[in-house]
Amino acid sequence: MSDPASVLVLAPNWLGDAVMALPAMTDIRGAFPSSTLTVAARRGVAGVFALVPFVDQFVPLRWSGRWWQRRLFEADVAQIREIGAELAILLPNSFASAWLVQRAMVPDRWGYAADLRRRLLSRAVPRPSGSMHQGAYYQYLTRELGIDSGPLEPAVTVPAPLVASARELLVSRGWDGARPLVVFAPGAAYGTAKRWIPAHVAGLAAALVRGRDATCVLVGSAGDRETTAGIAGAVEEAARPHVIDLAGATSIELLAAVLGAARVCVSNDSGAMHLAAAAGTAVVALFGPTNEYETAPLARDGRPAAVLMHQVWCRPCMLRECPIDHRCMKGIPPARVYDEVTRLMESARA
Repeated sequence: MSDPASVLVLAPNWLGDAVMALPAMTDIRGAFPSSTLTVAARRGVAGVFALVPFVDQFVPLRWSGRWWQRRLFEADVAQIREIGAELAILLPNSFASAWLVQRAMVPDRWGYAADLRRRLLSRAVPRPSGSMHQGAYYQYLTRELGIDSGPLEPAVTVPAPLVASARELLVSRGWDGARPLVVFAPGAAYGTAKRWIPAHVAGLAAALVRGRDATCVLVGSAGDRETTAGIAGAVEEAARPHVIDLAGATSIELLAAVLGAARVCVSNDSGAMHLAAAAGTAVVALFGPTNEYETAPLARDGRPAAVLMHQVWCRPCMLRECPIDHRCMKGIPPARVYDEVTRLMESARA
């Protein structure tokens, strides 16, 4: 059977999930080498696919799955119909994603049999039982669809103009172009329970400026500005000139370039953590309420990723807000993270 002329992949809705889905997308590309491969993703995520060379085109979606957003739904249906895809592979589990491609009249629609959508799919795969890494979960689907699995290693490619733009931005904010960069992603869209203690972040940044001659860069969305501004203001005065706050100042593409320029990224369990690993940056990942077995950063090309946690009886609770004393994150001291960052900085320099 010949490849379909056009294959559409519906991407997951969150940045971290979209990055973890890249190995499965790589497998799809390998299975349909002569097809035009289009990725449809929500606007807040779509930019990551500009950094994936094997994606021929990507389509930003505006509909969020809410029934009353009729106009946005119809606009997205029209966009997808215009692609003329013969096959759609749905990585989200939602009914909404299946309804979207069915209304766009994509003839073949493959995905997990989830969220009461089996009748909307032409091939429905039962979901696997038990816990597994989210990246492996996406590859399980594609493998059950007859697509061979490759390495579980997501990768993004940052083009040279973006690298130059990231350097210009950092220099304009005070970087001397020579000091090693350590990027901090202290926010988390999921909720405050996933965030390492802001005072710990400020203390670690100051220690890295003093002890490693680092420039520390705070990144995040516009919604993280209050958090990052508080951290920057809490850094001791002598170290403050070497702390740069870029929250809300970068697109996903520019964020990837900033992360790629760093020696190490220190992050909560977040989309930025996964993007840093996919960009080839060493990562120190701080896990509290979430399950590191399912969402740990996937190291690229053997580059190091360290997962730190404080094991307490109540984790992983998967709650957005801690109902007690946030002991899982409070129990990760700055000195422990400093030692791990130092180890990875030395490894990256070597």
